[in-house]
Amino acid sequence: MAGGKETPRQKMVGMMYLVLTALLALNVSKSILDAFVAIEENIQVSNENEYTRGEEKKSQLAEVAQDKTAKDVAVKAAKLLKTVEEIDVMTAKRVKFIDDIKLEILETCGEDIKAVGTKESIIQKAYDTKDPLRPIRMHLAHVQSMDKYDEPMHIIIGEDITKPSGKGVELWKSYNDYRKELTELIASSFPVDAGAKKFFFKAPEINDYKDMLDLSAQVDKAIKSSNVNMDDQEAIKKIYIALTKNERHEVHEVKNVHWIGKTFDHTPVVAAIASLSALQKEILTARADAVALIRSRVGGGEYSFNKIMALAYGPEVANAGDELNVEVLMAAFDSDKQPEVTYNGAKVSEVADGKGLIKTKASSGSEMVMKGTITIKNKSGIGKTLPWEKKITIMKPQGTVALPDMRVLYRGYDNVVEAVASGYDQTDVSGSGVTLKKSGPTWIGTPGGGKTCKITVSGKSSITKKSVNLGTFEFQIQPMPKAEIFWGTYADGDQASSRTAKMLYAKYGPGIPLTKAKFQVQKWILSVSGSGKTFSGTGNTLSADALKILGAAPKGSIATFSCVYSGTGTGGKPSTAAIKL
Repeated sequence: MAGGKETPRQKMVGMMYLVLTALLALNVSKSILDAFVAIEENIQVSNENEYTRGEEKKSQLAEVAQDKTAKDVAVKAAKLLKTVEEIDVMTAKRVKFIDDIKLEILETCGEDIKAVGTKESIIQKAYDTKDPLRPIRMHLAHVQSMDKYDEPMHIIIGEDITKPSGKGVELWKSYNDYRKELTELIASSFPVDAGAKKFFFKAPEINDYKDMLDLSAQVDKAIKSSNVNMDDQEAIKKIYIALTKNERHEVHEVKNVHWIGKTFDHTPVVAAIASLSALQKEILTARADAVALIRSRVGGGEYSFNKIMALAYGPEVANAGDELNVEVLMAAFDSDKQPEVTYNGAKVSEVADGKGLIKTKASSGSEMVMKGTITIKNKSGIGKTLPWEKKITIMKPQGTVALPDMRVLYRGYDNVVEAVASGYDQTDVSGSGVTLKKSGPTWIGTPGGGKTCKITVSGKSSITKKSVNLGTFEFQIQPMPKAEIFWGTYADGDQASSRTAKMLYAKYGPGIPLTKAKFQVQKWILSVSGSGKTFSGTGNTLSADALKILGAAPKGSIATFSCVYSGTGTGGKPSTAAIKL
């Protein structure tokens, strides 16, 4: 376009190419946008999991705070619960701030953010002041302007990726302030005796580091210069590092780019929201880790653990006459106070490591129900007894074989054979007239030269080490079905709506589910009704003359492709397709 000798037409063509290139550069692939939608959905699920994890630890701490059997521990837990409530306030503040940015982006893009909970709404669950830690639940698949990127950039970055001036500045400050407030609160909340020096952590402002080793060293230095309890140091370090990001980066030869600019520059709406959700996940993860650390500072009352639960472990399925091993235990135990276990009213003699071991045999029928009690003593020597129950399904030994692709074995084809020995945890197969090779959870069957073959299924128990023949099954052996010839996407008998296809294919249609079979056209002959001419060639590509006669043939003519193909289980097989033009 810059050449002085270009004609007006050349200049116009050059300008068209320039515009086309610009349009292609601006076009965001739908598959990429869909990927961001899926990523954001997964992050939202992770956010829910991290929220739940923190709530569980908080609930456990609340139970200890209400335990009237250990008043000193309850008072300690109540104080720590107030610390958790402070953490929740600072966490909810950040979660809502990020949600507000998401909503502003969507609203600026013209999206409907008022509709909630419908099949087509973006907002599936709105913000709830009664549950402020939970991010807004969105479904980005309903966003109409997925590929817009000016709006997120304007709101979050502003005009300069090296000096953000939009909401990103507030986001960056809020995120780093949260790191400081959270880690300092955790350290200072560690209980101390009267007159003892209080614990504290002076959180540094680390936003520049070479690598993780350098970051770790900087955090260690800050911890050593503070007074952090030994039990808290690793957890505080982990939380601080998880909330730390390098502030400056080099992006596409542009130096000193701010993290906000690097993350949100030219990102489509769905990508920007996914990045914001990822920040919420980091915040909720830090909150859950902090609450778990604080919860660990107190025991669970008179038993020194949080919850008492009777558990029975054993096989879910057993065969009649099999020997069973069932373990019955408490969810937590004191090595100095082993539990007392009963089964069917009788005391179990073999008890160790907080659990009782019961040895018995499986009964007949379809189900066996085992019942008993387990008793553990508290610190005062008072026993607490809970019932336990274990249900075991009793099955009759039975073997089955399933061929997911077919009902026969095809010669020259990798036949996938699935075999299940019902009632046994291990399955073996052997064959007569067929070679069987293990392939993951299945076998590959390669039949011999006969007309039939047999497959035998055996079940083996890893507990009893016994192997039992469960049945022999007979299968027919057939040659591979004849492949169809396709001209492009058109098969024998089809009406062609286009005549531009250059390739011939040999393959199976939808009626034959042998998906692993592959064929190649070796030779072809083309004849068109009424032309009196034939054309031929090798390979699967039609010649220029063949394409010419196909394009010139009158409507209603019949194009006949006679091909020789080879491939899975075949060699030099003929097949023909007649297609109406």
